[in-house]
Amino acid sequence: MIRVVNLHKRFGGLRAVDGVSLEIAEGAITGLIGPNGAGKTTLFNVVAGLFPPNSGQVFLGDVDITGLKPHELFHKGLLRTFQIAHEFPNLNVRENLMMVPGDQSGENLLQAWFRPSAVREQEAQLRERADEVIEFLNLSAVANELAGNLSGGQKKLLELGRTMMVDAKIVFLDEVGAGVNRTLLKTIGEAIVRLNKERGYTFCMIEHDMDFISRLCSHVIVMAEGKLLTQGTCDVVRNDERVIEAYLGRGRKQLAVAEQ
Repeated sequence: MIRVVNLHKRFGGLRAVDGVSLEIAEGAITGLIGPNGAGKTTLFNVVAGLFPPNSGQVFLGDVDITGLKPHELFHKGLLRTFQIAHEFPNLNVRENLMMVPGDQSGENLLQAWFRPSAVREQEAQLRERADEVIEFLNLSAVANELAGNLSGGQKKLLELGRTMMVDAKIVFLDEVGAGVNRTLLKTIGEAIVRLNKERGYTFCMIEHDMDFISRLCSHVIVMAEGKLLTQGTCDVVRNDERVIEAYLGRGRKQLAVAEQ
């Protein structure tokens, strides 16, 4: 689904992404892990069009999408969420979802004036779709609540729900579990798995919770200091001495103690 070829991104003298090449398989849930400062979020930002790369290429399928803007990638089915949710705090949950699809008739002044019935019909369709998403994510109890009043976990669910309002091909999740209680994290995990299996979503997710990663991800990519360190199954990377050293700078015995 995604192929990254020798990607570089520098900020002054800092090589945030330093020659990374990787692939994200279609139909998979892929984990991207690494210590703080490894370059994970910068890689996401480059692939998702927030930052242009200094060099290298990004492909969506066979299409070169290097340097495309986020709104252009949005229309190609590539979406991302953020570690800090980007909701519209003064709109309720349903309205936040209805805002997502682009090119709505009501956004066109002439359409609003001369074809109000078409505008109303589209709004009704969007409301119906939003209600389906709300039910899917078990957010019915807060459907009319202002998004700014939601808990951190509910905001993460809402972010996930916004990707369901369009025909997403691949979704990049940036620390979807950060600051989320275990109950809501379980709900988020179940929603991701259902979207993957029932609707064919491809996911790539940055996450520090290795138990969460191991439950969801069939393949894990590890970055350190802007480079690709290793990749494989969760068990393989979890027991790789290079991964242990990158996280802790200590050996396996110390890691075992830390995990206890």
